[in-house]
Amino acid sequence: MSIEIITAKIKDKIAMAPPIKAKVKLDFGDDGCVFIDATQSPPTVSNKDAEADTVLACKLDVFKAIVNGTQDPTMAYMMGKLKIKGNMGIAMKLNSILED
Repeated sequence: MSIEIITAKIKDKIAMAPPIKAKVKLDFGDDGCVFIDATQSPPTVSNKDAEADTVLACKLDVFKAIVNGTQDPTMAYMMGKLKIKGNMGIAMKLNSILED
């Protein structure tokens, strides 16, 4: 699964989700990032590297497993595979969106 496919999946999920009213960046290091601007309606999803209210950082393989349902995001965080900078409440809202 490429960064483009992940970006498309997130676009689909965020369009149907309740508003989170925040900017979130999923940082995959050298593999790129996904930027979600949910402060507007409809939310925009892109691969630009911009300032965000909350940043979730992990390896692309870890995020693929989270999206596929084979990795629990809470366990990934507890094991240090997923790092969160910023508002934890926003991260929890995003978690519920991605799990659906």
